[in-house]
Amino acid sequence: VAAAKYGFLYQGQRYIWQKKPRGTPALDLPAEAFVVFLQNHDQIANSIAGQRLHQLTSPGRWRAMTAYLLLMPGTPMLFQGQEFAASSPFLYFADHKPELRRPVRKGRREFLSQFPSMANAKIAEQLADPSDAESFRRSTLDPAERHAHSAAIALNRDLLALRRDDYVLAQRPAEVDGAVLGARAWLLRFFGKEGDRLLLINLGADLTLRPGPEPLIAPLEAEAWQILWSSEAIEYGGAGTPPLYRRGYLHIAAESALVLTSVKGEAAHQTRQRSHDG
Repeated sequence: VAAAKYGFLYQGQRYIWQKKPRGTPALDLPAEAFVVFLQNHDQIANSIAGQRLHQLTSPGRWRAMTAYLLLMPGTPMLFQGQEFAASSPFLYFADHKPELRRPVRKGRREFLSQFPSMANAKIAEQLADPSDAESFRRSTLDPAERHAHSAAIALNRDLLALRRDDYVLAQRPAEVDGAVLGARAWLLRFFGKEGDRLLLINLGADLTLRPGPEPLIAPLEAEAWQILWSSEAIEYGGAGTPPLYRRGYLHIAAESALVLTSVKGEAAHQTRQRSHDG
């Protein structure tokens, strides 16, 4: 929540790993001034196999976090191939003169040894050689996967269109607040003059907000929430979107994200009626 509201977490606090203050104060800057991402070349390459995020988590969590990335106020960055869930790894590779290749390989192993999971000598032996042309070749994207992974393309395309075209989500500077709903669930509420949007993220099990005392989930008077977008849509590889309410309480499916829009009048009346019938 704080990352979405303020753009960057460390703004001068002491950082345990570096044992010194990290970052500079930036509370006066709008969130869209910051570039936000789920993965970059450092995070992927600084691992044994160069695996991408969608290969390290479940499909549902990956879709939910993609929604969070592309709809939060910060300026999103997609790492090459992320938009179509590329299967190719991204390994550390470098084209140096022959006399530098061995020192680079040695320095690479020494750098990664700071991570407990890669400090083991046997694991270090599995690291790809940065100077081997095969490391570069394996990291090359396959354009044909754009068609094979059409669900990932649709997910990113629709979220970017929603970010661009929805007048509340596109508003800059964004008027947004957020709250934690559980150990693995949170929300962002985007405020607009003609209605609000609610982004719900649940990385855990099925969650029914009962009780639901968090003020940010309450619609305005005489209004109600309706589903505008769901990460569980079948076209994204989801299992289908369940009803929004269970016995009058908001329900969020496991490992999913929802975007809700506020409605008025008859639409609000019908939504409230269905929520109590569910």
